[in-house]
Amino acid sequence: MRPRTIVVAATQVPFQRGGAEWHAAALVGELEARGFRSEVVRLPFRWDPREEVVRSALAWRMLDLSRAGDADVDLLVGTRFPSYVVRHPNKVVWLFHQFRQAYDLHDAGIDGFPTTPEGRALHQHVVELDTRALRECRRIFTTSQNNAARLQKYNGLRAEVLRLPLLHAGSWRTEAFDPFVLSVGRLEALKRVDLLVRAAAQLPARVRVVVVGEGSQRDALAALARESGVESRVEFRGYLDDAEVKALYARCACVFYAPWDEDYGLVTLEAFHSGKPVVTTSDAGGVLEFVRHGETGFVAAPEPGDVAACLVRLLERPAAARDMGAAGRASIRGISWDAVIEALTGAGS
Repeated sequence: MRPRTIVVAATQVPFQRGGAEWHAAALVGELEARGFRSEVVRLPFRWDPREEVVRSALAWRMLDLSRAGDADVDLLVGTRFPSYVVRHPNKVVWLFHQFRQAYDLHDAGIDGFPTTPEGRALHQHVVELDTRALRECRRIFTTSQNNAARLQKYNGLRAEVLRLPLLHAGSWRTEAFDPFVLSVGRLEALKRVDLLVRAAAQLPARVRVVVVGEGSQRDALAALARESGVESRVEFRGYLDDAEVKALYARCACVFYAPWDEDYGLVTLEAFHSGKPVVTTSDAGGVLEFVRHGETGFVAAPEPGDVAACLVRLLERPAAARDMGAAGRASIRGISWDAVIEALTGAGS
């Protein structure tokens, strides 16, 4: 009897790698480890100008992924928009995120659609297309309550929360609580690393800030560090390999992670698996499903002074930081790949 064949549909922005790309590759690896025949199918995605959003979606709609060579594709798992627009008789979605520029970012006036009649019509078309494609799925899973709430609000659809685990969870470790704050992730405006750079000016002089990642805001953040007088204490490490990142997590005092209205937040899980507390903000979205104020970290107001005050509380109380990190690790023990694979493959049986 041949193994079930499963295609994971994944959008790819050329030259960009982030959580969504990791998500798809990890899923395929875990499926293969359990005996499924699996592959990622990727198409490039453009969103500027906005008309390209529809063209990218139509490219998926035109695909026939019901067969792969001489074998039927038994199950198709869509991930982020517009991969789940593809037609397939047995389709489920594990939604990492939608095209947020049509939803919460549009409502907030951040990179949305034009306010012209043409722009409004295009916006409505994208939302209707999204809703129709998601309704075709046998079941809708998403990674967080935050994502599920967006689906309910904007598309009138219910989703089951299926949290995304890390790979090789046992390889993360705790070694020390050295006096530095760690930030990991893409350096983009919505990730708000600028809050940490501004907060650095209010931290004790002995404390360093280590920023890992690349992105469009790299130069602006370096300039902000110079202007704030903390250039010597804020280190921009750029892209690091997996071993180097884990080593930094293992020795930092705490982790700062406060994106705006985040879909999920893998960085939080990385910190907790490393036994480190997380400082986030009250508007960080999915991160708040993990960080409990005073228990697994601190939830600050989204302004540098309050962020700095929360960081100082952890930096000056390493024993408390250790306890919070341990509580964070304990809180995520139930998130497993076995549960993910069972849910996705069972949904398509």
